Amino acid sequence: MEKKRLFFIYNPQAGKGLIRVHLADILDIFVKAGYEVTVYPTQDKGDATRVITACADEYDRIVCSGGDGTLDEVVTGMMLCDSLTPVGYILAGTTNDFAQSLKIPANMVEAAEIAAHGTYYPCDVGGFNDDAFIYVAAFGMFTSASYQTNQKLKHILGHAAYVIEGAKQLTDIPSYFLEIQVNGEMVRGEFAYGMISNSLSVGGVKNLVGQDVELNDGLFEVKFIRRPQNPLQINEIMSNLLRPRACDTPYIFSCKTDRIEIHGEIAVPWTLDGEFGGEHKDVRIVNHCRRITFMVE
Repeated sequence: MEKKRLFFIYNPQAGKGLIRVHLADILDIFVKAGYEVTVYPTQDKGDATRVITACADEYDRIVCSGGDGTLDEVVTGMMLCDSLTPVGYILAGTTNDFAQSLKIPANMVEAAEIAAHGTYYPCDVGGFNDDAFIYVAAFGMFTSASYQTNQKLKHILGHAAYVIEGAKQLTDIPSYFLEIQVNGEMVRGEFAYGMISNSLSVGGVKNLVGQDVELNDGLFEVKFIRRPQNPLQINEIMSNLLRPRACDTPYIFSCKTDRIEIHGEIAVPWTLDGEFGGEHKDVRIVNHCRRITFMVE
């Protein structure tokens, strides 16, 4: 009988490089599960997308290990080659919002067991112009913190490193005049932050995305924050975001949708799953319902 084939791709730089400690145990789990395993350590940014695009359909399972950025590259590759191969995820990054949403344990060996033996969970994927994201597309204050934060600082301080980098941006809040077409409505205004998400948390903050979040319902959670004009407005916005259930406020626009179009007067820098996603005047985001199947407990 022909053996099942598994492709294991990992980022050796993610988190604190703990994958090196657990690599033998992880591979042993895959082999005992009956897989013929191919192992590939990523070499630089974008490498995972290139490799997965070329080989995803040759395997019965893809397993990746790294942070949310590594997972984003793998999912982007899967979308580019239209692959339906199930994906396992062993988290090794600093924040790992999506792994927490899927309830994948931080323990690498336990996560490897799930990747090999878990249950299939079809999950929504976001299309962002010609790109893709798995759990969040965002712009504005704090969004650049994840990719501007020094990697060594991430290793030493963990999640606190993002907070330090984000705090630097409070002194100069950029904003963008946008026209947002969503659910048959046109929303215009000066916005300091925008987020289209499919996750239970973003940046480690659970309340930010809202309530009743499902990862496979074909809907995004949308939140746009208007530029605050004074400290009182900043306080009201922050208080609203940190409440278990958000209240109506003129400074925040929220909704659920399966598609959204955004036009800016100038190019806006976006992040996709915590990685720089380019600068865009026009953005079209579409929900690809249950497009990628993940292995969960």
